[in-house]
Amino acid sequence: MEVSLDVRKSVDENAAAYFESAKKSRRKLVGAEAALKRSGQQLQVLESKKAVSLTKPEKVSVDRKWFEKFRWFVSSEGFLCVGGRDATTNDILVKKHVEDADVVFHTEMQGSPFFVVKSESRQVGKQTLDEAAVAVASFSRAWRLGLSQAEVFYVKPEQLSKTAKPGEYVPKGAFIVRGGTTKIVAELRLAVGMTNEGRVMCAPVDSVTHHCAKLVAIVPGSVKSSDVARLVRKSVGGDIDEIVRSLPSGGCKILAEKKQP
Repeated sequence: MEVSLDVRKSVDENAAAYFESAKKSRRKLVGAEAALKRSGQQLQVLESKKAVSLTKPEKVSVDRKWFEKFRWFVSSEGFLCVGGRDATTNDILVKKHVEDADVVFHTEMQGSPFFVVKSESRQVGKQTLDEAAVAVASFSRAWRLGLSQAEVFYVKPEQLSKTAKPGEYVPKGAFIVRGGTTKIVAELRLAVGMTNEGRVMCAPVDSVTHHCAKLVAIVPGSVKSSDVARLVRKSVGGDIDEIVRSLPSGGCKILAEKKQP
C-alpha cells in the first residue's frame, strides 16, 4: 500500500489531512447508499404500477358522436335511427336534426319518443322502417306497461308542426301531425350488443345481430336494469352506466345470449 505525503507538512499535519479525507469519503458513501435505497424504492413503485396496468387495461376512449345524446341505433340496412329520451330531447331532435328526406316515427301513446330515420337522401327500405317501428314501440311507455306489441306510425317531417289551432295545446316534446300516417304494429323486443367501434347499442334484434358480434336479447319483464346491465357487461363487455342508459325504462326479461358464428 502506497501513501503519499506532503513534504511541506509535518507528520501530524499529513495524518490530519488523511483523517479528514477519510471522513469525507465516509459521508459520500452514506449519501450514495441512501440514494441507492431511494432508487430501489422508486423502481418498486414503477414496477407495481406497471403490473396494475397489465392486469387492469385502460378504458378505451371512444369518439363520441352527436347522436349519442339521444337513443340511437344503426339499422341492418345501414341507416342511422335516432330517438328522443324525454320531452326535451324530443324537441331538440325534431327541431334541429330532422331533414326533409328523413322519416319520423311516433306513437299515439303519451310518453313516447320520436324516432327519426336519417335517410341521407337514400330510399329507406322496409327492413329499416320495421326496425324503427320496433324501437319506437320498445322505448315507449308500452314497455313499462309490459305489453308485447304496440301500434306506431310514421310521417314525413313536413307533417309535423308546433303551431296549434285555436283551442289546441302542444306540450313540450310533442308535435301536431297534419295529414295521413302509415301505421305499423310492432313487437316489443330488443337486444344489447357492442359495435366494432366500442359503442353499446340497444336496438331491434335484427339490427344488433347485423352490427355486433355478441348480443343479449330482452323483452319487457321484472329484472331490474342494473341486473340486466351486469349480465350484458359479462357477456358483451361495455360500461355499466352506458348499458343502463341504453336500456328502455322499466324492467326486462332476458331471453338469450348469442354469439355470432
